[in-house]
Amino acid sequence: MQIINQYTEQKRLKQALTNAGTAFIVIYGRRHYGKSTLVKQALEKDDLYFVADRTEARHQIAQFARVIADKVPGFNDTVYPNWTSLFENLNIRLQKRLNIFIDEFPYLLKSDPELPAVISVMLDNKWNRRFSLIICGSSQQLMESLVSDSSSPLYGRANEIFKIQAMEAISLRQAMHCPAIEAIEEYSVWGGSPYYWQLRLKEKSLEDALKSCVLSPQAVLYDEPTRLFLDEMRDTSQSFSILSLIASGHNRLSTIAEMMGKPTTALAAPLDKLLTLGYIDREVSYSEIQNPKKSFYKIVDPFIRFYFTFVTPNRSMIESGMTDSVVSQIQKQFQAYVSHTWEHICRSAVSSMRFNGIAFKPAHKWWTSSKTLTGFDILSESVDRNYLLAGDCIWCEKVSGTKNFFQELEQKAASLPFLNGRTVMPVLFVRETDRKENGVYTPNDLLYK
Repeated sequence: MQIINQYTEQKRLKQALTNAGTAFIVIYGRRHYGKSTLVKQALEKDDLYFVADRTEARHQIAQFARVIADKVPGFNDTVYPNWTSLFENLNIRLQKRLNIFIDEFPYLLKSDPELPAVISVMLDNKWNRRFSLIICGSSQQLMESLVSDSSSPLYGRANEIFKIQAMEAISLRQAMHCPAIEAIEEYSVWGGSPYYWQLRLKEKSLEDALKSCVLSPQAVLYDEPTRLFLDEMRDTSQSFSILSLIASGHNRLSTIAEMMGKPTTALAAPLDKLLTLGYIDREVSYSEIQNPKKSFYKIVDPFIRFYFTFVTPNRSMIESGMTDSVVSQIQKQFQAYVSHTWEHICRSAVSSMRFNGIAFKPAHKWWTSSKTLTGFDILSESVDRNYLLAGDCIWCEKVSGTKNFFQELEQKAASLPFLNGRTVMPVLFVRETDRKENGVYTPNDLLYK
């Protein structure tokens, strides 16, 4: 599959390999986000591609020498005692410039922690080097520390650093050639991983894909969270417990700590790691933006949210062969589940849209403990601070007329304690509507390209 929306990265990578002479490039991001595909599309036929594994350093050096021997005959006839001797001899033996791509670089670090220092010396000595080096890894924190930690030997030495992010729902629509509503439903399950999309496209329907790829002990994604977490942490049990609780509605720090039988201070590190890795986020009410202590946690990665909502609680049923019962349960709850994805997509889109030609800041949800005033799914101040965008996101029902909705929004907004004289601009994000009106936005408006 062509990695949609990576055209900019492909162009940037090719330019770096062409313009830098002999470049050092670092690429990282979560597993299955298209890192290897990105690089393979940039490499020429004579370039070298090596995938590291979990074996000892001497064995990996020997394996690397065998890969090099495909381009440099006889290169593996020599036994290399360390990485320095291999790189030095490679530079001598090369007849023309090429690119070397080392995938799963963190595995090499585990077998030889001194490798970054070796590469640093190679870069600093500025040999008449005949190769560019591209290192890639799925351990986000480790790879980022190589280039952002001032104590790292490789700090400040990369010509280019690529952090590969998840794809967006609009790209899934392009990949599947499906209607926008269906794309949001599919995105609610598979998230932004092109690899998951490939698996989905092999099946005729979403239900078939779930049964084949997720809801079976033999399914390729059945233990996917464990594999993802092991890239970043030794023990996954705390993360699993936290995510299971958040998925079941226990999203306050105090509640999570109480359910786990731990002090809140003991959860600071695991929660921070899940935040850093992009699995969860803090949601803060619009009126409490400056007070993160009043936030609650939500799972923002769609696949992880789906997994901990529907797979983790039903593992006993799945492993007992009761997949159809689990699918039936998913079908009953699915549209309500998708509604949360719809809200997230709508809020995320606000700052990149124009409403009656007016630009707005990032949107937040707003809730209140007041018995007389209900909350809003969307609240955002205009960039010029003259307007307040106030709206709701409706997914589980078809909207036939919007007049009453807009009147209700305006009435609620007029009572906001922080309105401060700003003009209220009501807005509705709906799954379907009989009549398209000003201020009403549908999936087609958000997934428009």
